[in-house]
Amino acid sequence: MESLSFSLCGVVRFGCEMERMRTVSESRIVACFTTRQGGNLGLHVGDDPQQVLQNREGIARVVGVPLHAWVAGNQVHGSTVTVVTEELIGRGAQTQEDQLPDTDALITNLPGVALSTYAADCVPLLLWDATQGAVGAAHAGWKGTVAKIGAKTVAAMTSEYGCAPRDIIVKIGPSIGKCCYEVDGPVIAAVREAFGAAADSILTPNENGRWQLDLWQANELALLDAGVLPEHILREDHCTSCRVDTYFSYRKEQGKTGRHAGVIALLQEKEGN
Repeated sequence: MESLSFSLCGVVRFGCEMERMRTVSESRIVACFTTRQGGNLGLHVGDDPQQVLQNREGIARVVGVPLHAWVAGNQVHGSTVTVVTEELIGRGAQTQEDQLPDTDALITNLPGVALSTYAADCVPLLLWDATQGAVGAAHAGWKGTVAKIGAKTVAAMTSEYGCAPRDIIVKIGPSIGKCCYEVDGPVIAAVREAFGAAADSILTPNENGRWQLDLWQANELALLDAGVLPEHILREDHCTSCRVDTYFSYRKEQGKTGRHAGVIALLQEKEGN
């Protein structure tokens, strides 16, 4: 493992050191996005599963949460949000078959549990509310973006843990940018139906008679509508297709590529803290 890209409250770090965030409520939250230098983390792309697990173990050591306490969903480009309870800890961490079925978003308030989401052009979203001690992770391709999975994750955190949307911070991670994401008629129609007049701010016509879609802005609009404060939406704005030296890109690499991850966890308090 060479280097990883970490994001914590908007601070990007490269390397294997990560600051922990201590909030006023004494919760400790760690959030990160990996790069391809950390290795492929997807178990479903044909790589040797043992190598993938070795890569995941490396990330787990840096994050500070052992792999057996990770959770992953079987991402189907839907908008299902699963509440991670004690009996679900470890699901999907070490085998593809054990992933939570049809799950593109996860939330929990359990300390010592890492929620993970995997992508190679789709938008990874990490959410946390330090006031209530709750975190979330979501996977938003164009279908999840149109279904406003970020907003649904905010709503789930609100209903399950009493979070106020104004207290939730959301990190929008690396994904394919508007510069590289050309879409056609069916996608355009779905975007316009979901976002109405606001669709004009996230769709740009190109010289090919198609459109460029801004997934970052689309997800931000949905989060704002859900009540998240503008200053609490933190964007990486790193295009995975432009930066295949740093990230995996399904489109740029014609489907033959790995997956990087977004990981978030409430860390357990150490004795004496």
